[in-house]
Amino acid sequence: MGEAQSEITALLGRGTTFEGKLAFEGTVRIDGHFKGAIASDHTLIIGDGANVEAEIDVATVIVRGGVVRGNIRAKTSLEVHAPGKVVGNIQSPSLFIDRGVEFEGTCKMAPLE
Repeated sequence: MGEAQSEITALLGRGTTFEGKLAFEGTVRIDGHFKGAIASDHTLIIGDGANVEAEIDVATVIVRGGVVRGNIRAKTSLEVHAPGKVVGNIQSPSLFIDRGVEFEGTCKMAPLE
């Protein structure tokens, strides 16, 4: 996890807004507003203060705070840290949810087909 944060490929910073489809390689961090779809075989970090409304289909998702509205499919792992909030269905073979996280939806811990 520490390695993923040290080499961020792209950053959508606070105060920025993006709408559309995002595909990437490496590690992307979102601290601003994003609406649309996100797909990758790499790592997505949702930072504190982020507001993401998206269907997310990536290898690893780390929610460090902020709000995610939409379904999350993580091929490798999903971590949700306080004060994060997830509204939507999640699926991942490996899941970590911190105390203080708000989660509203269903959870399936199984490998993605």
